Amino acid sequence: MEKSLYRFILKHSLKQQVIIVLLSLASFIPYYYYLSMPKAIVNQGIEGKDISFPVDLFSLGWVSLDHTEYLLVLCFAFLALVVVQQGFKYAINVFQGIAGERMLRRLRYLLYAQILRFPLPTFRRTSQGEIIPMVVAEVEPVGGFIGESFALPIFQGGMLLVIFTFLLIQNPLMALAAVSLYPIQFYFVPKMQAKVRALGRERIKNQRRISDRIGESISGITEVHAHDASNRMLAEFSRRLGFSYWIRVEIFQRKFMIKFLNNFIQQLGPFFFYTIGGYLVIRGSMDVGTIVAAVNAHKEMAAPWKELLNHYQTREDVKQKYDQVISQFEPEGMRAPNDQHEEPENPPSLAGPIAVSGLALSDDQGHPVLEGVNVTIPWPARVAVVGGEGRDEFLQLMARTLAPTRGKITINSHNLANLPETVTGRRLGYVSSSAYIFNTTLGDNLLFGLRHRPLVPRKLKPEELRRYERERREALASGNTDFDPDADWTDYAAAGVKNQDELRAVAIDALRAAAFDEDVYQIGMRGTIDPERHPEVAARVLEARRAFRSRLSDGALADLVESWDPARYNSNATVAENLMFGTARNGIYHEDNLARDSHVLSVLDQVGLRRRFLEIGHEVATTMVELFADLPPDHEFFQQFSFISSEDLPEYKDILVRARPDTLEQLSEPDRYRLMSLPFKLVLARHRLGHFNEEERQAILRAREIFARTLPPSRRDAIAFFDPETFTVSSSIVDNILFGRVAYGQAQAQEKIGRVIGDVVEQLGLREPIIEVGMQFEVGIAGARLNAAQRQKLAIARALVKNPDWLLLSEATASLDPRSHDMVVKAIVGARGESGLIWSLQRASDCQGFDMVLVMEHGRIVQFGPFADLQNQPGRFREMLAPTG
Repeated sequence: MEKSLYRFILKHSLKQQVIIVLLSLASFIPYYYYLSMPKAIVNQGIEGKDISFPVDLFSLGWVSLDHTEYLLVLCFAFLALVVVQQGFKYAINVFQGIAGERMLRRLRYLLYAQILRFPLPTFRRTSQGEIIPMVVAEVEPVGGFIGESFALPIFQGGMLLVIFTFLLIQNPLMALAAVSLYPIQFYFVPKMQAKVRALGRERIKNQRRISDRIGESISGITEVHAHDASNRMLAEFSRRLGFSYWIRVEIFQRKFMIKFLNNFIQQLGPFFFYTIGGYLVIRGSMDVGTIVAAVNAHKEMAAPWKELLNHYQTREDVKQKYDQVISQFEPEGMRAPNDQHEEPENPPSLAGPIAVSGLALSDDQGHPVLEGVNVTIPWPARVAVVGGEGRDEFLQLMARTLAPTRGKITINSHNLANLPETVTGRRLGYVSSSAYIFNTTLGDNLLFGLRHRPLVPRKLKPEELRRYERERREALASGNTDFDPDADWTDYAAAGVKNQDELRAVAIDALRAAAFDEDVYQIGMRGTIDPERHPEVAARVLEARRAFRSRLSDGALADLVESWDPARYNSNATVAENLMFGTARNGIYHEDNLARDSHVLSVLDQVGLRRRFLEIGHEVATTMVELFADLPPDHEFFQQFSFISSEDLPEYKDILVRARPDTLEQLSEPDRYRLMSLPFKLVLARHRLGHFNEEERQAILRAREIFARTLPPSRRDAIAFFDPETFTVSSSIVDNILFGRVAYGQAQAQEKIGRVIGDVVEQLGLREPIIEVGMQFEVGIAGARLNAAQRQKLAIARALVKNPDWLLLSEATASLDPRSHDMVVKAIVGARGESGLIWSLQRASDCQGFDMVLVMEHGRIVQFGPFADLQNQPGRFREMLAPTG
């Protein structure tokens, strides 16, 4: 990146700057006439001085104007000059805005590209809280300044010069009086602004620390709760806020002093005009029109002078900010840009032996982490790495995520240091013990290692193509990449497949090898699909529903599920589900909103249940308050009666104080809504509170029919009704197969039903389509919707999918339970028999299935050889195998 801000501007926006400067220069001529027009209007148009009427306009004898007509012509000419002048300003401002935004986009793109090339140690020294504000917020003023960097001083300075020239022509004495205090202002104001800028830099540094503290608190919130450290965290945060407060107070004081000084000096101009000009008018040496024009011109002078002062301040501010950002974004050891963008014509294969010679690595303080590492690993080979310090760093050096202090690594005769990331990132697979999962779908994370360049452009309609080409041209004009994020980026050949179907099979095999297929299957069972987009899957789910219902005819299973029947009340479903006989597709008919929905209330009125719902709500609230009064928030009753939480209890207590059974209708609308919302959440078989007798259940069935029949056309899409022959859009796949509710109180009902559904899914070959549904699951920020073990499994599967020559795993299964760990080790070791695998493991006993074992201690290799040989030799490995205790 350019070290100088102005070199950066000229290098990337010279053409735009020239256009803006030319527009600025062209605006000066009409601006001069705009300033002189008020004098002509007053002296000639109004007072008629130095002119005789009628006036021959343009002296051609074509147009003759009397006094009034001439005044109107001058006024409209003045208006035309205003329009012309404002048109120039509009054009200049638009060009400045576009140039500034393009350059800001370019700068942020370059900074983000720099981040992607930072060496890993940089992220240990610099937190996200410092880096992110620099890219997002702190460079914002740079973009605004770039657009005006040359044009503003030329435009505003030129306007100032035009105004001064105009005043000089009118009266040299008044012109000098108008600018007499400007040198004083120009001397003191920048000095005061410099102090404000220094305070601003301190404020920015403190804001970075505040951002860092907030991010750290969010990441470590579990530790804060576990150690009761909230008061300490609040005290430190308060101190940081205090620093910002006093800095901002001083900034305000100095800014307002600058404003006071500017305004005072600005008002001295009219003082001189009125005193000097008035004296000259009284003496007959000047006319009133000249004073009016001078006062008007002086008012015009205030804006460009203020803009020039602000520009000077902004320039120094932005230059300093640019220098600070650039210095932060060029750490030592950063990779070259071509390392990530260079596409070799014939990409080398790394399917060959590894030779490590004289490898050494030091930490940030110069202490050795690895020292004198020499080893040759044959091809193919499955190598287990065990021991002490240096194992993780050794694998990071092999994956080229770290650069060695000295030494050399060659893979298949290629010097690893000379290979671009476009080779190492594709032919080497690396998984650490804390792999990162991105905030997108599970499937996108799985295929992350296969998406390097857009390979197949997307098909676009004419209007979409025009929009895309416009965006592409603008991206190139801003120095950004023109790669289309929505194109097909998947490198099928790298995965060893030809099409999407083959890749799907490879992906599922990778999930299975990582012991993650069952997790994704369960996620898919809890997900849903759009039957219009996936009609085949929807049809097979309905087939599974029919097969499941057939299995339920077995006497041992018949009582485990209460199916949906339009003519029967389902005692294992909520009252809301029974009333709607379907599930809400959006928030309109969510059970929390039913008690205040006019359509639902109208249906309840028609079957005579509205008052009864209010009474039942009062009775349920009374029971819950009495039942939960002395129970802790984590008591099992709160789970059984999940429609009332411990946080809601005080609110219901207050309502019951105001409510009496015979005056419920007199309660406020919010109170009635809170009480009426409770009956909708009741599950009669589960809660058993004695409400809704047979007659009332029949009334709900009548309400069900009225609800569906009178549903407004605008709300047809708000409900997915239950239909035995239709896929219920808003229900999960497992609920679609179940088509009912599991009976409450039946021993091991969930487990038995789960086994039956699993058998049906396997028999119909539906497991893989359900896993594909699971791949559409949004995993959340940093994979937060997955547990730690699932995130690691996904990272391992991601590395397997891209079919690397060498797979490097650094304690990648550390967060897995022993059974899953053993399964993953066995599966991957078995699958990598004809390729390369280097795995850093915690337990020496896990090394038995590997071809070779490498033992490290204190950053050095102390043993290397086959498992059978090392276990029989005296040394560190045999000590690690020996049972402890």
